[in-house]
Amino acid sequence: MRKHHPKNEIVKHRYLGWLEDAQGRDRKTGDMAAAALASFEASTGHKDFAAFHLEQARKFKRDLLDADHTKSGKALAKSTVHSRLAAVRAFFNWLADQPGYKSKLHRSDFEYFSLSANDSRIAKASREGPFPSLDQVRRVVLSCPHETALEKRDRALIAFGLLSGARIAALASLQIRHVDLDGRSVFQDARDVNTKNRKTFISHFFPMGEDLVSITAEWIVYLQSVEAFGPCDPLFPKTLHGQDANNRFVAAGLSREPWKRGNSIREIFRRRFEAAGVPYFNPHSLRKTIMQDGYRRRFSPEEEKAWSQNFGHDDTRTTRDSYGPVSVGRQAEILAQMARNEQPVIVPTGDPPPEVIDWVQDHLRRLARSK
Repeated sequence: MRKHHPKNEIVKHRYLGWLEDAQGRDRKTGDMAAAALASFEASTGHKDFAAFHLEQARKFKRDLLDADHTKSGKALAKSTVHSRLAAVRAFFNWLADQPGYKSKLHRSDFEYFSLSANDSRIAKASREGPFPSLDQVRRVVLSCPHETALEKRDRALIAFGLLSGARIAALASLQIRHVDLDGRSVFQDARDVNTKNRKTFISHFFPMGEDLVSITAEWIVYLQSVEAFGPCDPLFPKTLHGQDANNRFVAAGLSREPWKRGNSIREIFRRRFEAAGVPYFNPHSLRKTIMQDGYRRRFSPEEEKAWSQNFGHDDTRTTRDSYGPVSVGRQAEILAQMARNEQPVIVPTGDPPPEVIDWVQDHLRRLARSK
C-alpha cells in the first residue's frame, strides 16, 4: 500500500512553511496540522489532494469517530475529532487558492469537515479542570526535602511556579538574569523565553507568601555561589545523568542545559505532589489556583487589571474566562450564602381589608375635590 504521495508531500511542505513564516504559528501548531493531514491521507489511501471529493471528507470524519485512542483504547474525544477536522479544512481552504488546484477544488465541499451540531457542542463545551488549593501547593513546597541540588531545584520550581504564574514552557526556558529579586519581577523576554505567542512582558511575584520568595532567592544564590552558574544559565536546569559503578544511568546533579520540553517538569510536579500526600495537579493548573486566590481578595477594578497583566493578558476577560470560572463547589457555596441572606418577601393574597378600601376611596374623593 502506498505510504505517501510525492505531489502531496511538496504541497504539505509549502503549507507548513506558510503557517510558520506567513501566519506566525509556532511549531507545535504545524506539528498538529501535519499529523491531521497524515491521518486524512491514510483515510484516502494517499490519493492526490487535487482529486479531493466531499466523500473523502465524510469518510475521514467517520474514521475519526470510529477510531480508538492508542493509549486508552477508548474512542477519540469529540474535541480531538473537531480539531483534526478543522486542521484539514484549513489546509484545503489554503490549497484552493494555490496554482494547479483552484479549478479542481470547491470550497463548499470543505464544509463536510464538520461535526454534527450536537457533537460540535460537546467538543466546544468548557469543563471545569482540576486545580489545587493554595494550601495544597504550599504544603507540597514546604514538605519538599532540600538537601541535594536536585531537591533544591524541585522545591524552588514549584514555589516559583506559584509566585510567577509562569507557563510551563516559560519555566523551562527562563534564565537567571530574567529574575529581579530586588524588584520581585520576572522579565519574560520572548527572545529567550518561550512565552505564549512570543509575547514579551514583565510580571511581578504574586503575593503568595514571603517564605516562597525566600525559597526562590535561596535557590538563585545557590546556583550562583555553589554551582557557579552565570546570568545566562537556565533558572531551572535539567538533570545531569551519569553512570554508577554498575554502569547504570543515574541522576548525577545539575546540567547547564535547559529543558527542551515540559514533560520533565510535569514529572517533578507529579513526584513531589504524591510525596506530600497531595493528588497530582499539572503545572499549568497553578494559574487557576492564583486566580481563585485573587477572588478572595475582592479586587478593585485597578487591582483586577494588574492581576490580569501579571498573567500576560491584555484583557481582564481573558483572565476570567481562562482561569477564573467559579468552581462548582464555590458556586454552591455562593448560592447557599445568598439563600441564607435573603429576606422573605411577603406578598399579600386575596382582597384587601375593608378599612383599606375605605381609605383609598376617601383619598380619591379628596383628590377629585381639589381639582
